[in-house]
Amino acid sequence: MSTDTQQAQLAEQDWIHWHEERTATVAAPYGPLSLTGTHWLADCPEGRIPAVPGQWREDGDELVLTATAEDGLSLDGKTFSGEVRLTADHGPIGESRVAHGERRLVVLRREGLWAVRDFDPDSAARRAFRAIDATPYDARWALPGTFRPYDTARTVRVENADGVERGLGLGGEIAFDVDGTEHTLQVAVEQDGSLWAVFADTTSGNSSYRFRFLRPAAPADDGSVTVDLNRALLPPCAFADHFICPFPPPGNTLPFAVEAGERNRTDN
Repeated sequence: MSTDTQQAQLAEQDWIHWHEERTATVAAPYGPLSLTGTHWLADCPEGRIPAVPGQWREDGDELVLTATAEDGLSLDGKTFSGEVRLTADHGPIGESRVAHGERRLVVLRREGLWAVRDFDPDSAARRAFRAIDATPYDARWALPGTFRPYDTARTVRVENADGVERGLGLGGEIAFDVDGTEHTLQVAVEQDGSLWAVFADTTSGNSSYRFRFLRPAAPADDGSVTVDLNRALLPPCAFADHFICPFPPPGNTLPFAVEAGERNRTDN
């Protein structure tokens, strides 16, 4: 067996493992399928969120929760009543500070606005989920690319899945060739140096979800990066309507069909 054949087989096995892990993560008790609501405090002027116990109000850089024993809430794993000041949750969903039984109430802040997210392991979406429809690995979609950082970070306003326009930070672009033509995608740069693109292509809204994410690893010192479209991801809003995923920024719609990666959610 040739070295190239061995490398191709290893890459395919690695992709299969990645796909299995992705499916398990999505189907986990506090994965994206469990999100049953994102409740913006601006829409609840009296601090009462439908179907969520307690009274919630914002106070500058904190959110204040007031609850009685009858509300049945717990804080840091202990029965809670009284008042507590909260900040945004940044850890795993299952470790959020406030819970109601098996539900996790996650504090969120976006562009100065507060919200409470309700994650329920017994959600209808999680019970209905069967699989992530994905195209089998094809080495032709693992493309060599180049990261070109911007001189200064940029923010563009893009519509989000909930219909609200928000800022999307961009740190550069990745360039890659498909059939001899160069294409680029604008990307955000994560804290660990990895990249994140929100993109669409000619399959979007047809044979695949309306847009997808791509998360290449951190580029090498010379800017080289692998643009592996086999690992195109469904965004969280493909699994629950209550996520606020950003749409692709201008210029991030590829003019060809990306017949690779995750395509759609499949339910029973």
